[in-house]
Amino acid sequence: MVELVPVTEHVHLARGEAVNWLLVTDDTGVLLIDAGYPGDRADVLSSLGALGYHAADVRAVLLTHAHVDHFGSAIWLAKTYGTPVYCHADEVGHAKREYLEQASPLAVAPHLWRPSWARWSVHVLRNGGLSREGIASAQPLTPEIAAGLPGQPVPIPTPGHTRGHCSYLVDGVLASGDALVTGHAVLDRAGPQLLPALFSHSQDDSIRSLAALALLETEVLAPGHGDVWRGPIQEAAEAAIARARKH
Repeated sequence: MVELVPVTEHVHLARGEAVNWLLVTDDTGVLLIDAGYPGDRADVLSSLGALGYHAADVRAVLLTHAHVDHFGSAIWLAKTYGTPVYCHADEVGHAKREYLEQASPLAVAPHLWRPSWARWSVHVLRNGGLSREGIASAQPLTPEIAAGLPGQPVPIPTPGHTRGHCSYLVDGVLASGDALVTGHAVLDRAGPQLLPALFSHSQDDSIRSLAALALLETEVLAPGHGDVWRGPIQEAAEAAIARARKH
């Protein structure tokens, strides 16, 4: 069951069972920022329907990064409706699956003795998390393309979780993907933080990206995992940096 959380008049956060996506609306249609697991398709469609939209109304899917839990339903939208899929130029090869930059089952296995990790792993398996399918039509987001999308998203490069990870500012909201989260099934507490290092291409780069996010003046964070967070992004980023340096 998906929960739809109003963030602003034009931005809604859809909270799936294990991952979030954003719906950005205007009079031209709707933009999805991320799109859940392959198994989240029904919830993605439900979130669209709750705002009066159909899959065919999706102007584009904008990826923060190409991990399967963030672009699974984008694969179906691209194949079924020819929906354009955009991401940072450095992430296009990843989205096309020219390479895969994702935690392997072998890396996760040593943690499965913990109940939270075991439950999360079952969810991954049931929802298509081991799919290696890419999106051959994925394209780099350009300023011209961004200017024509609902909300006119502004890219904020945040490499680290993947090499081409990118956050976006839209309608005053920071869509941070996995560059800065406020919760996750495997985390033991909520609040602004990074995901565990094994999920990231470079945790050092992830921390450097947090320092870049701290320079932003917006006060609404809509992460890829966890609740909406309101307050100066500098405070959220600094809290995440401090927590990361303890681990």
